[in-house]
Amino acid sequence: MRDALGVGVAVGLSGFAFGVTSAGSGLTLLQTCALSLLVFTGASQFALVGALAAGGNPLTAAAGAFFLGVRNAFYGLRLSQLLALPRAVRPFAAQWVIDETTAVALAQPTRRGVRIGFTVTGLTLYVLWNLTTLLGAAGAEAIGDTDAWGLDAAGPAVFLALLAPMLKSATERTVAGLAVVLGLGLLPVLPAGVPVLVAALAAPAVLWATGRRSTTTAGDAQQETERAALQDAPEEAHPAAPEEAHRAAPQEAPEKAQKEER
Repeated sequence: MRDALGVGVAVGLSGFAFGVTSAGSGLTLLQTCALSLLVFTGASQFALVGALAAGGNPLTAAAGAFFLGVRNAFYGLRLSQLLALPRAVRPFAAQWVIDETTAVALAQPTRRGVRIGFTVTGLTLYVLWNLTTLLGAAGAEAIGDTDAWGLDAAGPAVFLALLAPMLKSATERTVAGLAVVLGLGLLPVLPAGVPVLVAALAAPAVLWATGRRSTTTAGDAQQETERAALQDAPEEAHPAAPEEAHRAAPQEAPEKAQKEER
């Protein structure tokens, strides 16, 4: 319960940054609040308003946000087994399937704990996220020019703050680094929003390279093991050399002749 409330409050307050960023990108107060109410996935929302703020095509920006949100479908496959909710409740629970609720739910040892963690985190985060989105968007409209206050950097800053703790393995850091290189490298030559979609190719590219390297390493290790086994095998297991067999033959012949004479 405590962990669920802590995550919900900490992340929910960052909705203020989204409200400010969304208003700065040109969306109205109603549009900003509708995004948080209906979409409710921070990374996708920041990606959408960030692309719009950069002058990107709305369809391209929506496509980038969609691809970022696809991960929630995979979360749902796992959570559906752990939560085991009634069919009538599942469509409503699906709205709360995000990074934070999944992390809290998976950390619980019992099904009851999973349900409590998921519900408390989802409810707390949903209420606070939408409330702070409203406050941020209303405050941005009162401020006027958000670029003059540097608030246009709030979205990327919060996005990086959410992403950085998730990069725990070398593979994840490699994917993130390659995505940054692709995104920044293609930014001057492609329309706004498209580099984000291209940067998503970093994940399958790195996974393919990692899998190929693992296969090659496993094959080399197997060869080394077989070579070491042959070297450690006892000498009796190896057939006698041709020269040794040839030297032994003349010694056995006289002994056989002597036995026949007797």
